[in-house]
Amino acid sequence: MRVLLQRVSEASVTVDGETIAGIGFGLLVFLGVEKGDSQAEVNRLVEKTLGLRIFPDADKAMNRSVMEVDGGVLVVSQFTLAADTTRGRRPGFSPAAAPELAEILYRSFVKRMRECWSKVSEGRFGADMQVALTNDGPVTFLLEK
Repeated sequence: MRVLLQRVSEASVTVDGETIAGIGFGLLVFLGVEKGDSQAEVNRLVEKTLGLRIFPDADKAMNRSVMEVDGGVLVVSQFTLAADTTRGRRPGFSPAAAPELAEILYRSFVKRMRECWSKVSEGRFGADMQVALTNDGPVTFLLEK
């Protein structure tokens, strides 16, 4: 499982011309599920995502979590995070989990997020989404299992 975190001033997801989710200041979370991933990775990465100290404090240092700054979280499924780019010029997607498993773990990730934090929005699994964001910093981190 791979999670790409982007600290944002704002972010939104549009599907078929309709904005289906959006947040102000907080985290845009791209989630890629790989073969062999399980609930254990979900639990660990939700905890890490919500607890990672990547927001500034009064001294501008990265000392606060998204919950400590009362930020929003927008979760978007992104199977391309599981791409194998080690050979050639065309990414391979054999490391990605089958869509059925990926959706189960994606939904579990969002559910667990919502159990821990009330300000969670999500994209639409499997949809052709347009994601708009204003990266704050820019600050971006990749978390892996």
